[in-house]
Amino acid sequence: MKILVLNGSPKKKSDTFRLTEAFLKGLDRSGAHETEIVHVIDQEIAPCRGCFGCWARGDGRCVIEDDQNAILKRYRSADLIIWSFPLYCYGMPSHLKAVLDRTIPLIKMKMTEESDGTVRHEALADFSKIRTLVICGCGFPDWNGNFEALRIQCRNCFRAPDMVCVPEAPLLNVPEAAPAADPLLARFERAGEEYAASGTLSAGTVAELERPMIPKETYLRIVNGG
Repeated sequence: MKILVLNGSPKKKSDTFRLTEAFLKGLDRSGAHETEIVHVIDQEIAPCRGCFGCWARGDGRCVIEDDQNAILKRYRSADLIIWSFPLYCYGMPSHLKAVLDRTIPLIKMKMTEESDGTVRHEALADFSKIRTLVICGCGFPDWNGNFEALRIQCRNCFRAPDMVCVPEAPLLNVPEAAPAADPLLARFERAGEEYAASGTLSAGTVAELERPMIPKETYLRIVNGG
């Protein structure tokens, strides 16, 4: 299996990426998979111009000649794409959102209505083989009011992705928090093993991965210096 990891954190060893690394460790326990990690912050990716020149050419490339075209090539050949990033203003960091915006060359201008009444652009090629996993962490103590908008966006963009949204992520890079953080990293490793075996994550596994590491009141007291 070819795995493409798009690390959307501006820090290569971010809280969220520690979770992704643990997941990859479990996923590729056998060493049989090919994994490529792209640190998006290091790439030259301009914002989409909305020119639709890619649709006029129809060759799956963007008319802007920067690093995005190499990402598009990797995207099309991947079996699994992992979008790994911290939550920024209830969504993706801007440099990663630019990557998402500029995947437009992979679809056509032509629109079709699906069985549920949703209208979508047709894909340029058959992407049914590509699976998507989203791993996102944030500094809030729980889910409430934080991840909902992102979940809607990812469902619309990626069509039924597996998603794991983790609160209290800053604890992952605090040495004193290791007794709480290490068990979560171990759960992510086991989740990677589950994904390798079944190609998806069960609802129970996702719930375990998204469970806060410490009580909300304790976390708020630590963050607020109490």
